[in-house]
Amino acid sequence: MRGARPIPVLNDRRTRPTVSSQLPLPLALAPHARFETFASGANETMVLHLRTDYGRDSHESIWLWGACGLGKSHLLQAACAAEPERGAIYVPLAEFARLDPGLLDGLESVDLVAIDDIDEVAHSAAWNRALFNLFNAVAAEGGRLLLSASQPPAATPFCLADLASRAAAATVYQLSPLSDEDLAAGLKLQAGARGLDLNEAAAKYLIARVQRDMAGLCDWLETLDRASLAAQRKVTIPLIREALAKRI
Repeated sequence: MRGARPIPVLNDRRTRPTVSSQLPLPLALAPHARFETFASGANETMVLHLRTDYGRDSHESIWLWGACGLGKSHLLQAACAAEPERGAIYVPLAEFARLDPGLLDGLESVDLVAIDDIDEVAHSAAWNRALFNLFNAVAAEGGRLLLSASQPPAATPFCLADLASRAAAATVYQLSPLSDEDLAAGLKLQAGARGLDLNEAAAKYLIARVQRDMAGLCDWLETLDRASLAAQRKVTIPLIREALAKRI
């Protein structure tokens, strides 16, 4: 999810070959993007796959797709955070599309490479070649690729046919929107991760009045967290009402 601005991460405690020196620094994951704070809803099978089978010596590529705000970035970062020993790197191409695609060189040296918003560079021949080379290098090293886009592979307009073929071979999951009940559950998980005590009534009150996806809700949680600290008050319906009035 995009409540916290996603940036790349190299998450590795072992000595490995050097990855590309062109990767922007510093490297860090959004602190609340973890499997434990993701409300699965109808996406439970997909999340279970990412947490279990995918992490047990599997060398497959997985492609997650869906509309903005459904949690693709959250899941990619959560998968990286779950790999402290074997190593992982998160690359948000929406942030890096204007950079040299050579920044992908050497990423196959880590076990999991998570490429977010791959469709952002589908039109670029240079990025297509770099991604095709990465697919091949990761496969040769026995690593894993976790990819996200707004569309499935077949609908992503890659300009290199060989890259389109590699993408089409991935395991594909479409993220489904959350119900109001699941949104409330996810909001409470995110609040708890921030040390906020958010009861169900307050969660439902907020959901009924703001953008109805976890990305927008997490943006509001950041606002409420600051308001709670400033006022030394709990996040209750009156505090939410005041925060909403200030944003109108």
